[in-house]
Amino acid sequence: MESRQYFETIRADFCSKYEHVSSGKMMRSEAIHYKGKVFAFLSTKQYMVFRLGKGFNIEDVDTPLIPFSPFKNKKPMSGWFQLSPENKSLWEAWTNQALALIQQVL
Repeated sequence: MESRQYFETIRADFCSKYEHVSSGKMMRSEAIHYKGKVFAFLSTKQYMVFRLGKGFNIEDVDTPLIPFSPFKNKKPMSGWFQLSPENKSLWEAWTNQALALIQQVL
């Protein structure tokens, strides 16, 4: 299954299962929102991007997450991390992580 189709499957599943979860946009990209705030989206490079918080340390997990850096001349976005299309099998689990985190905050 291609990246966009797999993302759409995850998004539809989360929107139907969880209260306050909806479809939306983030920087021209398709996204998943909780109470109007983005917690996951599909980047233009077909990576899935997750809001895991400023305190999240990628060194603490055994997943090839990469800090999300959409701008050439700026540092990565704080608290946002991405997973490549080659790691699609992990996308749903990290979507759950991002949702759980945003539910605690909002």
